[in-house]
Amino acid sequence: MVKLCKKYGLHSHSTCKEDYEASTFGAIWTQILRFADLTGSDGRYICYSIDKFCPVYKTAPLDTSSLFPKPKPANATAPKASGERVKVLHMSDFHLDPRYSVASEANCSSSMCCRTNVKNSDLGSGQISFPAPLYGAFQCDSPYDLGLAALQAVGPLTGTDEMNPLAWTVYTGDLVSHDPQSQLSRAYTEYAETSLFDVFKKYITGPIFAALGNHDSNPEAIDAPHNLPGPLGQQQSWNFDHVAGLWLHEGWIGEAEAAQARTHYGAYSIKNHYGLRVITFNTDFWYKANYLNLINTTDPDNSGMFKFVIDELQAAEDAGERVWIVGHVLSGWDGTNPLPNPTNLFYQIVERYSPHVIANIFFGHTHEDQLMIYYANNGTIQTAENALTTGWIGPSVTPLTNLNSGFRLYEVDTGSFDIVDAWTFVANVSAFPDLDKDATVGPTFSLEYSTRETYGAAAAWPQDAPLNATFWHRVTEAMESNVTLVSVFNTLQGKSSIMSPNCTTEACAEAKVCYMRSGSVALGSQCPQGYGSVQNAFSPSS
Repeated sequence: MVKLCKKYGLHSHSTCKEDYEASTFGAIWTQILRFADLTGSDGRYICYSIDKFCPVYKTAPLDTSSLFPKPKPANATAPKASGERVKVLHMSDFHLDPRYSVASEANCSSSMCCRTNVKNSDLGSGQISFPAPLYGAFQCDSPYDLGLAALQAVGPLTGTDEMNPLAWTVYTGDLVSHDPQSQLSRAYTEYAETSLFDVFKKYITGPIFAALGNHDSNPEAIDAPHNLPGPLGQQQSWNFDHVAGLWLHEGWIGEAEAAQARTHYGAYSIKNHYGLRVITFNTDFWYKANYLNLINTTDPDNSGMFKFVIDELQAAEDAGERVWIVGHVLSGWDGTNPLPNPTNLFYQIVERYSPHVIANIFFGHTHEDQLMIYYANNGTIQTAENALTTGWIGPSVTPLTNLNSGFRLYEVDTGSFDIVDAWTFVANVSAFPDLDKDATVGPTFSLEYSTRETYGAAAAWPQDAPLNATFWHRVTEAMESNVTLVSVFNTLQGKSSIMSPNCTTEACAEAKVCYMRSGSVALGSQCPQGYGSVQNAFSPSS
């Protein structure tokens, strides 16, 4: 495969080795070529995945007749609020870089900077154009000092401490740095997981319910379905065993949940001390960079991950419980991250168990402050009346790429487990170089915005109503007639980074609204493309 890649110019010579050598992803591709149906659907997915030789894959029809154990109840409505509220933290995409080197090149020519082995190709040997600040830079992952500053800011900014703890925290994945696979290993992954979960325990009060991200694996993004023959189906079990043991050790889950995590790819279901059931989800099984998903593509649940979620949701419905689902890779937005068929299956699951069971869904992965709305009838009629559930996409701690560092706090009702308000806190990365002049001053995290204050008036939303899917649909309706409101959303999407492009055109506004209403690849891929991320200049395409 390395030879073919070089011969046909699929990638650069160095990237061919990175992608296909036996020591990186070659062993994974060997399994794919051995077990995939190369003449059928699998072959077309592989063809598109390698270098888009084949047309983009479309969402296949899904037979839902026997998908769920029971039909949806006729009176499927969300429970009433209790009026009692608690504080819940959402952190995501820490991406710790233990190799971060202060004063190294922070404006390098490679994908991630602030390392001793990177340089700016426009300069001579030994020259530095932008020395990496102590607390981080736009083209770099999180140094320890930035991560600690963020964690130390949580208590004062949220008004919580050991005597008045957070009710709970959701962590939506990605602990490990953005390194090429040739610089990663099992030991490196375990190191990041062990060190970060330990430091989380020291600084974050209350239990933490974590999902695995695509970088929380080795090889990166690879998780094997258990139905691969022999030991191949268990080739990532070392990681599931490892994180299950860490979560158990920190006291965030019990023995039963740890056993679930070992069995279900790091996913588990737990009822917390407020009565909310939290179901975590390994989204590598719909992520396009998990190449093992290219085997048996006709089955949207080849891993059994979705059956686990359905079983837990059905048990929650039978018990009258409310549920939060916590994952990493988002199911929709512009449709560029996941594979289509599994996200179509997920959309059907969300529709079946919303709004009476599923209260909210949480993702990370993009590093940006975003959200998605899930609707009834597979999103075919997108109205306030059909809006069912919200997918909250959490901002990242890492500044990579061109973003400020941030995290979010929710005010949650303990009866409905709806979100009453959400506050995002950020640190201005562009000011970090100035901090190096005074060793006694670190980065300041401060309130960026309140969701209710920012969007409530535009949506004509009652002060006592939760920020649910209906609220967010009303916001998108206001955006359709007010480009300025979309521009505000776009600024907040990048956590008010000075590097974010502006969104002031009708085309950009149309795309953003479409993304917000897209909870699957089928919906997201129909939106205008090129406006999905604020990490680079927008590149509109049809």
